[in-house]
Amino acid sequence: MKVDILGVKIDDLTMNKAVKKVTQYTMSEKKYKIYTPNPEFVMTANEDEEFRSILNEGDLVIPDGIGIVIASKIMKKSITERVAGYDLLQNVFNEIKGTDKTVYFFGAAKGVALQAAEKMKEVHEGLNIIGIHDGYFDEEEEKRIIEEINSLKPDILLVGLGAPKQEKWINQNIDNLNVKVAIGVGGSFDGMAGIVKRAPKIYQKLGIEWFYRLIKQPTRIKRMIKLPMFLIKVIIYRKHP
Repeated sequence: MKVDILGVKIDDLTMNKAVKKVTQYTMSEKKYKIYTPNPEFVMTANEDEEFRSILNEGDLVIPDGIGIVIASKIMKKSITERVAGYDLLQNVFNEIKGTDKTVYFFGAAKGVALQAAEKMKEVHEGLNIIGIHDGYFDEEEEKRIIEEINSLKPDILLVGLGAPKQEKWINQNIDNLNVKVAIGVGGSFDGMAGIVKRAPKIYQKLGIEWFYRLIKQPTRIKRMIKLPMFLIKVIIYRKHP
């Protein structure tokens, strides 16, 4: 079931169901697009019609931020649980390690995707990461990246270029990619590489991982302000849809 949050249609499902869907996608001949919207995505999508349309065309659109879950409750269309994109990837890696399923890491700053891949191979022994490229490229380099992806034919392509760039890149290129699943992963490579630390479990459980990030990175305050603005907009929308 999809839940409409300010015009962005988000799947209501559990983490277990999301993991099952992704693993099933890797066994199909069809190509699938997976997006991981948080409140910041939705606010951007309200100002960018193309981005909103792309999100709504996703095959799996998971509720990455706790703000999305809160908004659904305000709208009286309760989403079951937060499905964090980072955790979804970890669970999928755990499912496909030791199998013939393959992954390509594309995005982040120079050296980060490589570091992330090395760490993930340690954590998930038997995980088959067959290609890596950072998020810096011009038009010619982009052609070479696509050629490499197509020659390697990974089952899962992780694209970490930041939103909305990564979603637009996936949407623009998916038809010409030899992949089964393309996922927009935002800053997940930084987390995998250990450059950005995840919040302690208690913060994650309470749904205040954003507060931990703010403590660690006070410069995020401008981005964090979008959360209360988002919830205010949801309340107004509920009263005057």
